[in-house]
Amino acid sequence: MAGFRDFLMRFRPVGLPGPAAVGGVPADRSAELAAELEPPLVLLEETEAEARAVRERADAEATRRRRAAERTAKDIVEQARARAPVVREQSAALVRDATKAEATELLAAAARDTAALRRRIELRTPALVDRLVDALDKELTAPDDERREGGPPPWAPAG
Repeated sequence: MAGFRDFLMRFRPVGLPGPAAVGGVPADRSAELAAELEPPLVLLEETEAEARAVRERADAEATRRRRAAERTAKDIVEQARARAPVVREQSAALVRDATKAEATELLAAAARDTAALRRRIELRTPALVDRLVDALDKELTAPDDERREGGPPPWAPAG
């Protein structure tokens, strides 16, 4: 790389002002510029080649990783398809067990309700039979003019 002094030398005139002198050699500015810029341009070309190589390696690595990811995804899908029947059977068993437990609970609740209803029937039947017998007895023993026509039967609950 050119130093500051070399930089200033670019502005030095080729010859002294005045009449034409013999033996003056004109400065070759393009050669000086080429000599000055050649080392940085060579470094730039090397950097450019290195960047190109890095991009190519990155592309190759990306392709390799993409293919590996595709293989992994394919393996996962195959494993999931292979496990699907087992998982379906387990899910169905869970649903069956839950349904069976719910049905058992509903049957137990129905049995409790039936037992409570039977107890209420057993408690109310004697009183209802007594009312019915009394009403029929009154109906059958009453004279014809006192028998009522229409309306609810005498054994029906009042009110």
